[in-house]
Amino acid sequence: MSSHSPSRKPRVAVVFGGRSSEHAISVVTAGAVLSALDRDAYEVMPIGITSEGRWALAADDPARMAIEERKLPSADELAESDTGAVVLPLGPDSREVVHTEPGAVPKALGEVDVVFPVLHGPYGEDGTLQGLLDLAGVPYVGSGVLASAVGMDKEYMKRTFTSFGLPVGPYVTVRPREWAADPGAARQRIADFAQEHGWPVFVKPARAGSSFGITKVDGPDALDEAIAEAHRHDPKIIVEALLRGREIECGVLEFEDGPRASVPAEIPPVSAHDFYDFEAKYIDSASGIVPAPLSEEETARVRELAVAAFEALSCEGLARADFFLCEDGRFVINEVNTMPGFTPISMYPRMWEETGVGYPELVDRLVQSALRRSTGLR
Repeated sequence: MSSHSPSRKPRVAVVFGGRSSEHAISVVTAGAVLSALDRDAYEVMPIGITSEGRWALAADDPARMAIEERKLPSADELAESDTGAVVLPLGPDSREVVHTEPGAVPKALGEVDVVFPVLHGPYGEDGTLQGLLDLAGVPYVGSGVLASAVGMDKEYMKRTFTSFGLPVGPYVTVRPREWAADPGAARQRIADFAQEHGWPVFVKPARAGSSFGITKVDGPDALDEAIAEAHRHDPKIIVEALLRGREIECGVLEFEDGPRASVPAEIPPVSAHDFYDFEAKYIDSASGIVPAPLSEEETARVRELAVAAFEALSCEGLARADFFLCEDGRFVINEVNTMPGFTPISMYPRMWEETGVGYPELVDRLVQSALRRSTGLR
């Protein structure tokens, strides 16, 4: 439970930005969360992590956090000072957050009762920030270290699903050491995989979010360029077979009595974009169909699988599970996002809206669920 005195409202630090390529989307999400947090119930403290990794106190100004005419916002622009840094307590005795400026006395900003991290990708969604918050003894929204780390690594996520009996598609991984030792052999392994499962294949960074660095490869000639592109984001790459079928997503949210699944959504094929990439997701906001046009049996099955995937990774708070409904009627799990896109037009909030949980209630439930949680092992 939170240690705040009953005389004041719980203070929620919304942490956003970060060093990953998804910096701007994180800022947009923070604006939406700040707008939705009930100021009668909570005090808020926006903390932006700049693209260099500096923690800065940010203006509580959701309007400046939106995408304006295709221009993406940044935490660097929202920082209240160019030099100051926000420091979390590194010990569970105090939750006092301190602001330091060079040459000035550190200023206490007050205790933080819960952190709402809305960072996507490495250094935010991958367990590193979660570990920092665990060390500080501050409760936070969303999954812990293990689920965040496994949920960020497409290879280990698939291995975990498989060990729990959940269906995954064919894939092959190329690790950094293997590539460094013998690129030719690694390339041949990918070509053999494609020969067996058929072109096209998708070459992806193993640990990047939001469709960055992904290439659809139609034949062996385009392989080198695709591998180089994936390597720009991650030294470990994963190659997946094309699964022919429909893309179905399902939201999972932790309630008092455990995780429940939302109504599913379908992501229709995007004509202007070869697959559901960053531009399709965030700038053009590819409109998913909510609820997905599925039979009752299919809907029940995908909701059941979504909760099973949430439990398999030991997720907490929230997650979005993404599936392919293959032509033979099987659902295959593609991935779980432990911090799914969370702007009001994102699929996760839209699916919950359709299920009867509106955006402000969704934000409130996540904060309440984090406040109920103990810190440390659980």
